[in-house]
Amino acid sequence: MKQVDYIIVGIGLAGISFCEQLRANNKQFVVFDNASQQSSTVAGGLYNPVVLKRFTPVWKCQEQLDLALPMYANLEGLLQVKLDYKMPVYRKFASLEEQNDWFTASDKAILSEYLSPKIIKNNNSFIDASFGYGEVLETGRIDVKTLIEAYKAFLLQKDLFIESVFNYDDLVLETDIIQYKNIQAKHIVFAEGFGVKQNPFFKDLPLVPAKGELLTIHAPNLKIDFVLKAGVFLIPLGDDLYIVGATYEWKDLSAEVTVVAKEELETKLKQLVSCDFEIVKQVAGIRPTVKDRRPLVGNHTIHKNMYVLNGLGTRGVMIGPYVAQQLYDFIEKNEPLENEIDIARFYS
Repeated sequence: MKQVDYIIVGIGLAGISFCEQLRANNKQFVVFDNASQQSSTVAGGLYNPVVLKRFTPVWKCQEQLDLALPMYANLEGLLQVKLDYKMPVYRKFASLEEQNDWFTASDKAILSEYLSPKIIKNNNSFIDASFGYGEVLETGRIDVKTLIEAYKAFLLQKDLFIESVFNYDDLVLETDIIQYKNIQAKHIVFAEGFGVKQNPFFKDLPLVPAKGELLTIHAPNLKIDFVLKAGVFLIPLGDDLYIVGATYEWKDLSAEVTVVAKEELETKLKQLVSCDFEIVKQVAGIRPTVKDRRPLVGNHTIHKNMYVLNGLGTRGVMIGPYVAQQLYDFIEKNEPLENEIDIARFYS
C-alpha cells in the first residue's frame, strides 16, 4: 500500500499550483488525470491586473502577481522550459470618451501602477486604431500548454503521476484516512475543472461551464510585439503567429471546435486588422466559471479531509497560485479561507 499526504485529481493550473505548495513544504503526493479537461491547455495564458472592459483592478491582483510570477520563474528552472513571456497589453480606444475614461482610471491610486497615463499612437498601417492605445503594465503570457506537458513529464519521472480516469466509486473514506485502490492518503484535493460536475461529492457547487474557442493565425505582415485588446485579444507567439480569442458559449459544452466560433473570431479580427492572415489552428475548451466570479475553495461538509480547488475561470494563470496557497494554509495551518472564495458561501 502506497502512503502519501495528498491525492490530487487534475493537473491543470489549479492542480499544478497546489502541487507546488506541496513540493515547497515537502509533502508526499500523487496526481491522477486523464486529460479529459482542456480548459487550461487551450488557455491564452495572459496575466493582466486590470479588467479592461471597465478599467477596474482584478480582485487581489497584486497579491496574485506576487505569488504567481515567482512560481512560474521557479518552474522554468525546474522544468528547463520557457514559460513567462513578458509583454505589454495595449487596449485599443474606440473613442475620445474611452481615452478620457482611461485617464480618469490611471489617476486612481489603486490603478496608477498598472495603467500608463500616456496615449500610444498607432503606427501600424494594418491596424485600425485612430484613437490609439492605452498600455497596461505588469502583464505577459504564460505558455500554459508547455507548462502542463512539462510538469506532467516531471511528475511521471518522479513516479507521482497516474494517467487514469478517477473512479469515485473506488474511494474508501474513513475519519482520518482516504484510500483509493492501492493508495492511502490523509487528504484528497479535487482540481478537476469542469469535470467536477461529475464528482458526486461536489457536483452541486454552482460551477457555470463556459466553452471557449481560440484561433492561431499566421500573419507575416502584422509585426506586433504586444498583446492587443479590442473586440478580441490578439496575442503574439513569435514567428508571425498569433492567438485570437476568445469566444464564450454557454449551451454547447462539447470539446469540439465549431464553424460558428471560427466565423465570429474571424469577423472581429477583420474589423481590427487589414492584413492577410491564415488560420493554422483552432482549439476549444470548457472554462470552469462561477456566477460570482470567485473561485471554489474549501472542504466537504461531511468528509472534512476532502477538498475542492476549482472555478478559476478566465484568469487561472494569476489566481491559481493564490488560491492554492489559501487552501494549503487552510489544511495545514488551520487558517480560515477568505469568505469570497470559501465554498461555504453557497451553503445555507
